[in-house]
Parts: sequence; structure tokens; C-alpha cells
Amino acid sequence: MAEAHQAVAFQFTVSPDGIDLHLCHEALRQVYLSGLHSWKKRFVRFKNGVMTGVYPGSPAGFMVVVVSYMSYNKYKQLDPSLGLFINDRHRLSRIVGGVLVGTSLWITIIMIMRNVLKSLLSWHGWMQERHGTVSWSSRLWLLLVRLFSGRKPMLYSFQNSLPRLPVPSVKDTCKRYLESVRPLMDDEQYDRMKGLAKDFEKNLGPRVQWYLKLKSWWASNYVSDWWEEYIYLRGRAPIMVNSNYYAMDFLYVFPTSIQAARAGNTIHAIMLYRRKLDRAQIKPLMLQNTIPMCSSQYEYMFNTTRVPGVETDTLQHMNESKHIAVYHKGRFFKVWMFYDGRLLLPREIEQQMERILADQSEPLPGEERLAALTAGDRTPWAKARETFFSRGKNKQSLDAIEKAAFFVTLDDSEQLYDKDNPVQSLDSFAKSLLHGKCYDRWFDKSFNMILFKNGTMGLNAEHSWADAPIVGHLWEHVLSMDPKLGYTEDGHCCGKPHPNLPGPMRLQWDIPAECQEVIQSSLTVARALADDVDCHSFPFTQFGKGLIKKCRTSPDAFIQIALQLAHYRDKGKFCLTYEASMTRLFREGRTETVRSCTTESCDFVRSMIRDETREERLRLLKVAAEKHQNMYRLAMTGGGIDRHLFCMYVVSKYLGEDSPFLKEVLSEPWRLSTSQTPMQQLELFDLVRHPEYASSGGGFGPVADDGYGVSYIIVGENLINFHISSKFSSPETDSHRFGANIRQAMLDILGLFQLDNKAK
Repeated sequence: MAEAHQAVAFQFTVSPDGIDLHLCHEALRQVYLSGLHSWKKRFVRFKNGVMTGVYPGSPAGFMVVVVSYMSYNKYKQLDPSLGLFINDRHRLSRIVGGVLVGTSLWITIIMIMRNVLKSLLSWHGWMQERHGTVSWSSRLWLLLVRLFSGRKPMLYSFQNSLPRLPVPSVKDTCKRYLESVRPLMDDEQYDRMKGLAKDFEKNLGPRVQWYLKLKSWWASNYVSDWWEEYIYLRGRAPIMVNSNYYAMDFLYVFPTSIQAARAGNTIHAIMLYRRKLDRAQIKPLMLQNTIPMCSSQYEYMFNTTRVPGVETDTLQHMNESKHIAVYHKGRFFKVWMFYDGRLLLPREIEQQMERILADQSEPLPGEERLAALTAGDRTPWAKARETFFSRGKNKQSLDAIEKAAFFVTLDDSEQLYDKDNPVQSLDSFAKSLLHGKCYDRWFDKSFNMILFKNGTMGLNAEHSWADAPIVGHLWEHVLSMDPKLGYTEDGHCCGKPHPNLPGPMRLQWDIPAECQEVIQSSLTVARALADDVDCHSFPFTQFGKGLIKKCRTSPDAFIQIALQLAHYRDKGKFCLTYEASMTRLFREGRTETVRSCTTESCDFVRSMIRDETREERLRLLKVAAEKHQNMYRLAMTGGGIDRHLFCMYVVSKYLGEDSPFLKEVLSEPWRLSTSQTPMQQLELFDLVRHPEYASSGGGFGPVADDGYGVSYIIVGENLINFHISSKFSSPETDSHRFGANIRQAMLDILGLFQLDNKAK
């Protein structure tokens, strides 16, 4: 391997005449370029910090305010320093004083604009508008938001202008909770729960609410830090399948069959995205191109690892990382991403991957399945890390992985969507991305880039640092860049290999037998979990968003109601249903739950089972869809109930109080957990002319042992991709059966609208 290439910057020999230094000019040049790159990066971060700190102000605005202030005072023959400098003979002092006063005026204007914008963004009446209509009050509001939003915002420009997540009242939360469980309980169960809710609302509720109000005034967000800690980092079960999720490649396009070439373009595109992220050049996501959303979750995308602890994990983030970690056939490699003071080009990255693929060395003892530690239970991994990886070469190699920008697996299996065998091929693809062999992904890294032997790819992401839309934003960039970077006719990356590029460095390990036993134990746990997962992914091509919108129905509401109908046909009963919504309209907002199994949706499902008229079914469908949209709006605008209930439970534990109401609420299983993967950068894809460049979206494991996990992505106007997961060990679930029920439910609901239109 090339890791022996020029290991030192200088050599020296000792002779009777003294010490003779032999400097390596090339190595010193690389040191100089590396330092220059680091200083440039620090300067850019400092500049961006200043620009973000004064937003919506700008240097141009500063000049306008100061020059206007000084000119006005000169015209009026006033003292610009407002008496700060009395002696007229010191004109320079008076000018300096005037600039200081002008700067203060500029800062005051910024603070006024920022607080006005925060007040404007606290109003959510625009969300109550019917689709396709905008009232004059909303138009005026949008105009004012644009006026106070400044020009050319960077990624974090709006952070200080976003409102804080409001704390709902205990009364409203209890009322909405009881409303959500009414269709799932008989009269006796409901009356009992109603009594528990009233007791909580009267006694413990006001006490815990006081603490939450206090936290909401003091902290940026009263939910997010506790959500990250208690829901994710304190979990001791494996994060593989239970927490991590995946994203899948194009369905119908295979840019190249050369694994190293696909890795070259993909890794280069990811590094370009990281450069834009470091420079805050990524446009903040804005609803209706006007309403900003929180960008705080982007901060931990790169150079981040979840570090195991005995009781709780922690997130370790590096400000900078210049290398990636690569796994191939049981060996780990460290690959530098910069040379000659610049980012490696796609063909140069391909060259590095080719060297790894050509390496015939055998894994060291315990190395091949080392990553199984990240797939098993967290506490054994934490103890093994402290015992066997806290010193020596093991610590150095572990640092190389944990401090890498991200992790890459050069998988030795082949995965793709096969039109001749669509079901088995996509199911195998999904399972490989979700868990692989349980030892060929480093599940603790913020994300794993997985390149398969036949040139297809995917991504596996750790969940604690951010939610799926953040990773989805990166994934859209990567997929859109692939055809732009392009390949040669023989499938290689464009460009030429570098003649002097140092090769990857093989990581070294000294793993004792005791540690290998822990690795094997973690692998056994992980394999049992992975083998139990029943994945089913399929493209729904009969119709898509375009036809649903013609029915004057929200596509998300349509799909959620179809899922309720499919679940009832599948199990013969309703269940507590989780749909993830976002709260990024607020500072440091993450997610909220939409409880999409409602009384209205259940009424519609029963009408589809009973012999009801089509008119009645259609009426109930529209009522259910409207109810779902209202609930989604509530969740987005801080009116959801589940995060509030969760935080009240946390406070009750801190107070040492036991609440039967909260305990029962938080112990209810989500037997149907759903999530829509939104397409956020539609401008990157032309799905009208090139529908083949469609992402298949991604998926996640089942939340309940006897339940389903369903992820879906609405692609363009005519395609919806579904990803379903469940467990083989449950006699109640079958992902393929549920998929068939979803297809039929979608078609049956659409049929109501089409028949209604024919009648009209």
C-alpha cells in the first residue's frame, strides 16, 4: 500500500561534523497548503458568523446608515457625536464619535427589524387558508415578511428571528389527547382515561406546566434537548433498525456499473455539499419562498459520531475533518480528501477507491466484524470502548473513524431494482441499506455512504443528530450532481488519475480475544434483530399527486386515510397511528406527532367496509381529510400534544411525582408509524422530461414488535414510492400483505372521486 509514501517531512543524519538535515520540499509544501486551507476556512467561518449575527443587516446597509447619518448632521451643522466629543478642534474624534453613533443606530434598526420579523413569523393564520386561495390579510403579511427578511440570506441567517416553540395549555392538550384515543377505546376504557386526565389537569398538570413555561422562556426550545437525550441518546437497545434509517438510489437509472467510479462522483458531490455547508451557502428552506424554517440540524451533518456511554450516549462533533473512513472486505482505511491544498477530484477519489478494492491484504484478528459493536446493545459497546479502545493503536484507529467526515462502505454485494423481479430485488435492496451484514456499517457515524459492487448506492443515517428531511436535502444534492459530474464512455469518472497522490492508509488494530467475544455477542444480537425485519418496498405507479390534487384533496391526507383503510383490512382493527410532522417554523424545532387515526377517519373506513352509498363515503372522506389537514396544521404551529405530554412526563420524573395519566399515555405503542419524505429541491430535477431520475426515497424499521413502519415519498405528479417494514416474528403482520392492502385502498379511494365526477 502507499501509506509508506514519504512519511516524514525531513530526515537527518548525525556525523562528526554535526547534524545534516535533508528537508523534503514536497512534504513541507503540503504542510503549507494544508495550513493555508485551514486558515481560509477559519476566515470564512468568522465572516459568515458576522454576516449571520447582523442579519437582516448587511455591510451595504451599514454604509448607507452611517453615511446618511453623517451627511444629515453635516447638512444641519449638528454634532454627529451627540456631545461625546466637545472639543471642536479634534475633528477626527468627532468623526469617530459620529461613526460610533451611526453604528449604534444601525444596530438598533437591525434589532427592530429582527423583532418585528419574529413577531410576524409568530402568526400562522396563513396556514388556515384554503388551498389555492390567499386572503388579503395573508398577502399583506407575506409582503411584510419579505420586507423585513433582508436580501440574500445564508443558511443560518434567520435563526435569531425565528419564534420559540409555544407551550400549549394543559387543558387543550388533555382535550386533544382524549379526542385522539376515543376511536380506540370502548366506553369503559374512555371514561377511565377521562377521569385520569381530569385528575392530572387539576392537580399535577399546573405544577409541571409552570416548569415548562419557565424553560420555554429560558431555553431556545423547550422540547428539543430532552427529545434528543431521552428518546435517542439514553436508549440502550441497538440503534441499527430501531433508530437508524436509509435512503435509496435512483430506481430506473444506472449511471455506471463501476463501483469505484460511482464512489468517486458520489463522495466528491458530498464534499462539495459540505463546502457549501461550511460557508453557509446553502439556501435556507423557505415555505412559499418566503417563510423561513430552522436550519440548526445541519450543524452536525458532517464530522459527527454518536459515542456510546454506559447510561447515555453523547454526540461528538469536530469542527473540521479532512478525511473519510472506508470499509471493504473486513478492512478499514483512512482516505484523505485534500491534496495540493484542494479537494480531490472525482477521478482522483475513484483512484483511491480502486487502490482499496485492489488491496489483497487480510483483515487483522477481530477487525472484520468490529463494526458489529455499533449494531448491538449500547452498554456492552460502551464498556468495550473504554476497556479496549482508549489507548494505543486501537484508539488511534478508532479516532480515525469517529473523526472522519463520514463513513463509506464498499459493499461486496450487488443491489438494484430489477424490473423482471421487482419485489425481491427492492426488498433485498432495502434490507441491505437498513442493516447490511450487521458488521459492514459504522452505525454510530452521522451517515454511512454505501456503494455496491454493481455501482448502485444508498445511505444509512443515525437519527439522534437530525431528522430525515435534513439527510434528504443532502441526498437530493448527491443524486442531482451525479449526472452533472458525468462518466466517460467506459464508465469511469471524468478526468485523469493523479500521478503523485498518496494512497489510503490501512488502519491498524490489536483486538484481544476478550474483545472479540464482545464483538461476537453484539453480532449475535444484531443478526437476530436484522433477520426478523420484513421489508417491502414498491413504486406505486397507477397515479400520483397530480390526480389526487384534481380531486381537491391533500395528497398527504389522501395517503394517510388510505393507510387507515389498509390497516383495518389487514388486521380488522384500528390502532394508534404516528405521522411525523415538523416544527421547524420555530427555533431548534424538530418533529411533532400527527395522530392520524381519528374518529373521522374511522367513520370513513367503516363506511368502506359496510354497504354505504358512494355519496356518503365521499362525504365522510372529505370530512376525514379536512380533519387530518387541521391536525397537521396544529402540529406544525406548536399545537400538537405528544411533545407537550412527553415534556410534562420528564418534569414529573424530575419532581419525583408519579402520574398514572402520563405513565399510561407514554406507554401506548405506535402500531402504525408513518412518515412522508418530502422532496425539498424540486428545481434540481426535471421529472417531466426525465422521470427516470426519480429517487426511491427511504425507510426505517418497525417501531412496535407487532406493528408496521411505513415511509413514502411523493415523486413528481405520477409516482409514489412506499417502504414498509414489520417483524417476521409477529403473527399479526406481513409487509407484503400490507403493501397489497395499501395499493387496493389507494385505488378504492380514488374510485370514489372518479365515480363522483362521472355522476356530475
